[in-house]
Amino acid sequence: MSEHDQEGYQGAATLRVGEAELDVEVTLRGQFQPIDGLYHWYGRVRAVDRLDAIAGGRKTAVRLRTREGEATGELSDPDPWGRYRIMGTSRPPFRAG
Repeated sequence: MSEHDQEGYQGAATLRVGEAELDVEVTLRGQFQPIDGLYHWYGRVRAVDRLDAIAGGRKTAVRLRTREGEATGELSDPDPWGRYRIMGTSRPPFRAG
């Protein structure tokens, strides 16, 4: 894999939003960006009613844990199907490279 290839994770995760912890399903991807020298990861969190009630469609700081790792990130507005976008910079919550 070259430094520009995408890596990823799809499966179960635990999302911590404030004091709440939710079991969620995620699809994540990421890649190293040579321009800023950082690893950028991003993806979607499958729609969960409780998440909508907590995040309210707003940008929200979160902690995401998968069986491969844990990382701090940010949720942003949901898409038309209720899936929140999640993104972070630096060490991802999955094995990379």
